[in-house]
Parts: sequence; structure tokens; C-alpha cells
Amino acid sequence: MPRFEPHPARRPALISGASSGIGEATARALAELGHPVALGARRVEQSEAIAETIRAGGGEAFAHFLDVTDIDSVDEFVTAAERALGPAEIVVSGAGDLEFGAADRMDPACFARQIDVHLVGAQRLAHRVLPGMRERRRGDFVLIGSDCADRQRPLMGAYDAAKAGLEAMGRQMRMELEGTGIRASVVRPGQTLTGMGMDATPEVIGPLAESWKTWGFARHGYFLRASDIANAIVAVVTAPRGAHLVLVEVQPEAPLTDPAPAAASRAV
Repeated sequence: MPRFEPHPARRPALISGASSGIGEATARALAELGHPVALGARRVEQSEAIAETIRAGGGEAFAHFLDVTDIDSVDEFVTAAERALGPAEIVVSGAGDLEFGAADRMDPACFARQIDVHLVGAQRLAHRVLPGMRERRRGDFVLIGSDCADRQRPLMGAYDAAKAGLEAMGRQMRMELEGTGIRASVVRPGQTLTGMGMDATPEVIGPLAESWKTWGFARHGYFLRASDIANAIVAVVTAPRGAHLVLVEVQPEAPLTDPAPAAASRAV
């Protein structure tokens, strides 16, 4: 007898921050596996366009406005998504944005907004969706963390603090959810090329890049793609029942270096 019932073949997935980047790539990857996907984001037009391409390819997709800083919006999104697709089996909390700046110089209201989006927004989603998972005694709740959570970088504003708090909450949730059948996991991207933070000016990016180099954070210039993180999320949520991928960190592979000359390798 197996220790757990296997995953259902059809697992509705709710994704926040799904209008671009990691969220979009995750929606496409899960849809390709045959899972219905609900795309939630403030940019609902972009989410609907993505959902349409998924449906055109034979998948099942639903798009709805979602602002994770608004508890009523979170409730409306989850209610509408579960009405359209069925009870959530997978939730990916990936909504977020990024504003650069020194921690003490960032406007406190801006600092608080970053915490609200990345940390409190994820808690609002968990607060709304986990009771149903508890009743069904199964589900995957995935938080998109960051390697900034344990290796902070200068001039990242509130992002470092928000992601550190998010991953701490994820570890706490894993302990509290033990024995419920719900797997709370963190997928931790390294440097990833998405639209987040890409509207920063050269006057901001220049000092940022120099400070990263000073502190040893710029080993090479290669970035991950959003699809790389989506693949990690897929690995987490498709792990068979009985196995829990608690933390998956994904880093970009470095460019290949020139091999040492043959003569040098034979030198004594």
C-alpha cells in the first residue's frame, strides 16, 4: 500500500504575478503538463493574452485581476479561479516588483510597499487558499524566494529584507503544515533576466553594479531565464507524494572558460 494517494491527474494551479517573467513561464510550463492554470496579476490584459495562447494550444487557462496588496482582490481572484477551474491543487506566489536604493535612503512608504507586495502579499494568498487545501489534505504552496534572502546585496532597497522575511515565513509554514498533506516550498532564483527592475536608469544601475563587484556578487554576467525557474517549480510540484523538495536554489551556469593549454597541463 502506498503511504499517500498519488496526485490527481488534473491539478488546478493558481499563479500570482503571472503577466510576465517567472509567473508567465510557470503558467505555460504547467499548462503543457495538462494542468489548468489561473493567471493573476494587476496587468490583466497581458494575463488574458497569455491565457488565450494557452487555450489556443489546447490548454486550460483563466485570467483575472489580482493585486496581492488588497485582501479583497486576493479573495476575488481565488474565488473566481476555483469557480472556473476547480479547487486549487498548486499555488505559486510570485507577485513582486523591485525598486533599488540604499536601505536608509529609500522613502519609508516605498520600503513598506516592497514588504507588502513580496511578504504580506504572499501571506494574504496563503491565508485565503490554505484552508481548502487543509480540508482536502493535499496541495503544493510554492513561494518564489531569492538568493538575496541569505546573501544580501547593497542598494537593493527593501527587496533583501522582503525576501529574507518571505523565506523565513516559508520555513515556518513548512513546520506548521507538517502532517496536513500540504507541501510548502521555496524556489530560490539567482540572477534572472525578467522585466523586474529593468526600468532603472544607468545612474542607478552603475553604482549598483560596482557595489556588487566590490562585495563579490558579480562572478560572471550570465543570467537565468524565466523558463529555468519555471522548470524548478515544475520539479517541486510534480515530485511524487511522500517526497518534499523544501528549498530549490537555481543559479546561472558560468560561461565556459578556455581550457588550459595541453603543454601546461603536462608540465611537472
